Amino acid sequence: MNPRLSLIIGIICISFSPIFVKLAGVPALTSGFYRIFIAWICIAPYCIAKGKLKIARRELLIALIGGVIFASDIAVWNLSLLKISATVSTLLANLAPLWVGLLGFILFKKRSGKLFWIGTWVAIAGMIELVGFQNIIGLKFNIGILLALLASFFYAIYIMITRGILQKIDTITFMFYNMLAASVFLLIICGIRQNNMVSFPTSSWLCLLGMGLICQLVGWLTINHSLRSLESTKVSIALLSQTVIAGIWAIIFLNEKLEPKEIIGSVIVLAGIAVTFLKRPLPVHLKK
Repeated sequence: MNPRLSLIIGIICISFSPIFVKLAGVPALTSGFYRIFIAWICIAPYCIAKGKLKIARRELLIALIGGVIFASDIAVWNLSLLKISATVSTLLANLAPLWVGLLGFILFKKRSGKLFWIGTWVAIAGMIELVGFQNIIGLKFNIGILLALLASFFYAIYIMITRGILQKIDTITFMFYNMLAASVFLLIICGIRQNNMVSFPTSSWLCLLGMGLICQLVGWLTINHSLRSLESTKVSIALLSQTVIAGIWAIIFLNEKLEPKEIIGSVIVLAGIAVTFLKRPLPVHLKK
């Protein structure tokens, strides 16, 4: 498949995730479990039949730890989706690139450049507009907003831990172990919380199937395919469009309406994130 077409398909697929979560009407952690587990069931027979299970110990450990962190990301994001609008929750969950840059600077003294910091401050300004200056001063934060921010932090950790691993092992092999760990982790948490896991109406099961097959399986397989041919920076910027597409789906399927400050704040945050991906042009004598 053409990598650009593959990326477009992937973005459209994952943009349905918040819609399915809200329409499913099941506990947030339960929907997170089925999203990952259904996708894992689909790739497991292929991995076994094709002998795709061989993996070095170090890569296996990274895949498993990454799976637990990814599961945490999905879990808190789903919780957020049940408390605030799909558009705002999806937007805040996409702040991971800012966390990656900040953590890289704090932990590894990695310089991110002026454009990153400009983008970060623009995104923060958008956040202030989105949340409300008075609410920030009075420490009146909506729990849904805090959960979405926590989801973006978890995903940033996931990116930092798994960065570069797909260059060492097959994508399908990584997804097998990654989603296996995520599924087991969420199943344990659901068991501890005694969540309902089976008694759902047909409409809920259809939403769970949609999450597993469309969002997780097709969505991330096509996105990972595009990453083999396209620059990761361009893919990252393109992935921001899922927020806009998810907002359109929310209007159509959920009848959601955004307040003017939420629209303005969302646009500013998206602009800030996009700026962080920009690169300073090379001097003429360095260009090929």
